[in-house]
Amino acid sequence: MSRTELNPPQARSWRDIPQQVKPRAMSAEGRRRWWWSGMKTVLALAAVGGLGWGAVEIAAALRGRPQPLTSAEAVPVKEIDFATDGVLPREWVVQTLALPPRATLMQLDLYRLRERLTAAGQVRTATLTRTFPATLTVSISEQSPVARVMAQTAGAEPEMLLVARDGTVFAGLGFDPELLKTLPWLDGVKLKRDGGRFEPIADMPTVADLLGKAKLEAEHLYREWQVVSLARLESDGEIEVRATNVACIRFGTSEDFFRQLARLDSLLDAARAKSDRPVREINLAIGAHVPVAFEEVDPTAPLKQPGDARPATTTTTRRNPVVPAFPDLQRKTTL
Repeated sequence: MSRTELNPPQARSWRDIPQQVKPRAMSAEGRRRWWWSGMKTVLALAAVGGLGWGAVEIAAALRGRPQPLTSAEAVPVKEIDFATDGVLPREWVVQTLALPPRATLMQLDLYRLRERLTAAGQVRTATLTRTFPATLTVSISEQSPVARVMAQTAGAEPEMLLVARDGTVFAGLGFDPELLKTLPWLDGVKLKRDGGRFEPIADMPTVADLLGKAKLEAEHLYREWQVVSLARLESDGEIEVRATNVACIRFGTSEDFFRQLARLDSLLDAARAKSDRPVREINLAIGAHVPVAFEEVDPTAPLKQPGDARPATTTTTRRNPVVPAFPDLQRKTTL
């Protein structure tokens, strides 16, 4: 067998034939697309570079250009922007802060200034912020009084102090005198000083709850209240009230005050309808069965004459042994 037969020749294609043909030239539309693609790439790179350069410049300005902040720090405080939800005047705030004449905002110790405002007790919270270039913003929230107490320190004149709902005791500035006259006096409390201010009165929130409900739900009863005693509150859970028309009203803290006020209103109406004698004591602290005690009438007192505005009766000076005597309204609390 011949070699030709063993290795037959491979078939050839026309692509194996060398061809002397020039490549086709790029058209005008193709060149335009090519240039536009290159321009978009260049513009994208330029935008990215511009953003990077801007970020570097801003960072450098923040780090290396402190001149405007330095000039603001050198400006003394020119104004105190003051706001309150109470009655304190702006003059009191300016006087209490007592800022140095040439002090700048950055030189002020805001924590110490806040302590000055809250030291008197009338300011519950105070917020102080720096408003550049030269304004100190002061916003305060004040205590609202619910009662009064007369106190006297050794060697000093007696003074009237106000008591807030949380038991805070403070002198009170800017309140309407007519409004303060409507507040009852507190008795059975002992004031103690803690540094430059008084310690809060314990259990005062419970008393404030009774006063608030009486003023809101039974204002005609609240207007007659003169003295509120806390003497039996801690030991017996009772609050004693002396009113112009009742010598002693006892409220219990174990029952809702609204129910006791409604019961008191009904009892007073029933007492007036059945007797013209003054009511000495109403004990609401023992539940639904409320005892009512009347003042004893002196049989030797003259009878009521026609035209009298009220019965001409005289009450005895004997006190109910189970009812503690209330102090006079002008009694002072010794510190």
